[in-house]
Amino acid sequence: MTENAEKKWYVLQTYSGHENKVKINIEKLVQQQKLEDLVFSVKIPSMEVAEMKNGKKKVTKKKLMPGYVLVEMNMTEELRFKIQNLPSVSTFVGGSNKGKGPEPLSLDEIKNLFSDVGNMESEEVSRPRFLFKVGETLKIIDGPFANFTGLVDEIFPDKGRLRVKVEIFGRSTPVELDYLQVKSES
Repeated sequence: MTENAEKKWYVLQTYSGHENKVKINIEKLVQQQKLEDLVFSVKIPSMEVAEMKNGKKKVTKKKLMPGYVLVEMNMTEELRFKIQNLPSVSTFVGGSNKGKGPEPLSLDEIKNLFSDVGNMESEEVSRPRFLFKVGETLKIIDGPFANFTGLVDEIFPDKGRLRVKVEIFGRSTPVELDYLQVKSES
């Protein structure tokens, strides 16, 4: 296999839970063998996820693709062999034809994994899109109104909050809630 003229993103399958170890091992390999002109970036796609625990919002990092690492590189047969033989690495994904190397990610696949194709410095994907709609019936799952249902009255995407009209003592009362305090009824 000859060296590709341009860098591309490839998916590397790893043992589950060993993604950080594989990333560090690839970065060490690149540094020790001076492969900076072939391997440009190693990413573990993750996203910050907020959860409500005991009425408090807690933000944690969650891997989008457990068991996989993305490598931006100019693929050569020698480099592929070196990376695949690192500890905790299974194989590169794609390329079922014998003699043909793994397939790089398409532009659409890259766009789905990274928030901005032009800026792949960040491993974090943009904030998830919440699919609540005005007029939708939601169940409140956290806070003083837990187990109540209500209709979405207004959405504040910049704040991550929404106003829900809840029936309390026979009256429709507007309550402002965090996205994490509600779930869709459907």
